[in-house]
Amino acid sequence: MRFSEIKTHLSKFKVGIAGAGGLGSNCAVALARSGVGTLVIADFDVIEKPNLNRQYYFTNQIGSMKTVALKDNINKINSDVDVIIHQKKLDRLNIPEIFSGCNIIVEALDSSEMKEMLIETVQTKMPGIPVVVGSGMAGWGKTNDISSRKIDDTLFVCGDEYSEISDNLPPIAPRVGIVANMQANIVVELLMNIK
Repeated sequence: MRFSEIKTHLSKFKVGIAGAGGLGSNCAVALARSGVGTLVIADFDVIEKPNLNRQYYFTNQIGSMKTVALKDNINKINSDVDVIIHQKKLDRLNIPEIFSGCNIIVEALDSSEMKEMLIETVQTKMPGIPVVVGSGMAGWGKTNDISSRKIDDTLFVCGDEYSEISDNLPPIAPRVGIVANMQANIVVELLMNIK
């Protein structure tokens, strides 16, 4: 299949991205480059200088809202993508509204509590919508420990599933990028299987 055909197929779909940090910004860019038609991105944070070691932002965007800067960056990469942004903290009430109509949701949140809340909310209030989760990407090296796993028809996990972020094991670009691109790859695979 030629890329033009892939892009035409992917342009019909809408993907939600919960979080616009290391995973979310890099995954969104990969999906935009692949030709996904609509991206719905939710985050309430601003870009800080320490974010630049792993997030798809630039020094002149420090202080900007992540969602606004990411929309601008995506528009420079692929202006055909419809980027819908929400500058909100996600909760059990607004998740179904924000991601309404999405074919798949990418989880790219920082805390395990937020990750769990998103997964539970989608599974109970948006049954049948797949969620692609990132778990375990701290530090460097150990590339072979990073993998993807299908838990069931609507839940997929990417990462090593064990490395916890800490002061001595921070998230940096290589492993975060690998996991973000694995998430994007699963999204593309799932969408390409929709007739």
